[in-house]
Amino acid sequence: MYLEGTKWNKVMGSLDESDPKILFTRCPMMMFVPCKTTDFKVFQNYECPIYKTSERKGVLMTTGHSTNFVLLMRMPCKQDPSHWIIRGTAIIMGLDD
Repeated sequence: MYLEGTKWNKVMGSLDESDPKILFTRCPMMMFVPCKTTDFKVFQNYECPIYKTSERKGVLMTTGHSTNFVLLMRMPCKQDPSHWIIRGTAIIMGLDD
């Protein structure tokens, strides 16, 4: 998986500004653990969309979701979430190369 429009800062443990002219960076290893939403920890986060391809579009299914969209991932961030929305930050499952 790759981050687009941001990079992961290992020291801060959060999203950080991309390096100049670097569009994609490796996403940190994540472990998905099912739990109730009432058990979620409260922290400042950006709900980062995960897409299968960098095209970010797909066929709209009857459920109202795109065939390219996977889920929203809560990513820790120091800036306001709108900062990452403006930059179009997303996680891409695989690059087009």
